[in-house]
Amino acid sequence: MKSNYSAGDGGQCVEIARTDTWVHVRDSKRAVGPILAISPTEWIAFLRLAAGRS
Repeated sequence: MKSNYSAGDGGQCVEIARTDTWVHVRDSKRAVGPILAISPTEWIAFLRLAAGRS
């Protein structure tokens, strides 16, 4: 999934992919680079923290 805010100019973006058990996060510029896999619960906690709603 790519952000609607992404300008498409190769800036600093991340991509996410969700399965039933994991949320996979990677740097969009490094398609074959490392992927962070976190639980959906941890992902929701991160999003709340990032949005200032912890």
